[in-house]
Amino acid sequence: MLIYKDVITGDEMISDSYDLKVTDNVIYEADCARITVGGDNIDIGANPSAEEGGDEGADDNTTSVIDVVHSFRLNETSFDKKSYLGHLKQYMKKVKESMKERNASDEEIKEFETGAQTFAKKVVGSFKDWEFFTGESMDPDGMVVLLNYREDGTTPYACFWKHGMTEMKV
Repeated sequence: MLIYKDVITGDEMISDSYDLKVTDNVIYEADCARITVGGDNIDIGANPSAEEGGDEGADDNTTSVIDVVHSFRLNETSFDKKSYLGHLKQYMKKVKESMKERNASDEEIKEFETGAQTFAKKVVGSFKDWEFFTGESMDPDGMVVLLNYREDGTTPYACFWKHGMTEMKV
């Protein structure tokens, strides 16, 4: 299995256990799912009917979360258009530096810059539809994961900057 880590923060962002699709040559898109967490019923061998009040009215304590967000401990954050574009400009600069350190070709860097501009325009054009998440460290300089919903309005998908991650075999 491969874990993809943010080149800036080292945060684990996604793994190849999700079906990753490449968009605009710069984005890994992963379909997500809503899952329920919490509310684990642990049997300790006691007889609930013999206990005072039994389990009537027990608090369920479950939460509906998006699997990728939960599994990789992503943290929701917020931006307005201007602050997001400011972050993106700085982030792209750092990714480009990282690519140069990894000896990426000029052609690959140019492809990244072109694809990033194309994708950024899509995000800005539908800005109100996106949710934003940082990695576990909540480092503001790191990757911001974008979350949106498919045309059906119920299937979430997450977008990760392909060139902003390194692969780690597990």
